Amino acid sequence: MTELDLFETDRLILSGWRFEQVDDLVRLHGNPNVSRYLTVSGDPWTREQAETALKGWIELFETRQLGKLRLRRKSDNAFIGRAGFGIYGPTDEPEIGYALFEDFHGQGFATEAAAGLRDWYFKAGKGDHFIGFADTRNAPSLAVLAKIGMERTHVDIEPNGLTCQFHILKRP
Repeated sequence: MTELDLFETDRLILSGWRFEQVDDLVRLHGNPNVSRYLTVSGDPWTREQAETALKGWIELFETRQLGKLRLRRKSDNAFIGRAGFGIYGPTDEPEIGYALFEDFHGQGFATEAAAGLRDWYFKAGKGDHFIGFADTRNAPSLAVLAKIGMERTHVDIEPNGLTCQFHILKRP
């Protein structure tokens, strides 16, 4: 583990970002199939959008050990996506989120990362609950939220204009 590694799961290492890794984020969210449920247009992220997001994640990691984290596969150290906690602007609540390269879909990595984040969040005393949400059309992402024990709360339009199913998970 490095100084940026936050924790490991059976198959993954979750770590903070360095700004010079922005090209990895551009590759991830520059893919229209990865970004399609992140905005109403579904457009891939520009380099500027990736840089803005990365700056925020780095700051959140440095100040609160939250933020969306890099996901690396332990077996070969391959960068496979990102997962972690952001702060949901309208309510200022921690929100869990994840995105993986298509080659890694359907292998349980998102669920493993989300479950690891859930366990770490409560063990580290980060708060008494967190929320999660996904576009109502994004069945795989909604399934991950359910698999880690989150409860559905309501459907609403989030700030990017997506109609999302919201969930909450309270400290056990």
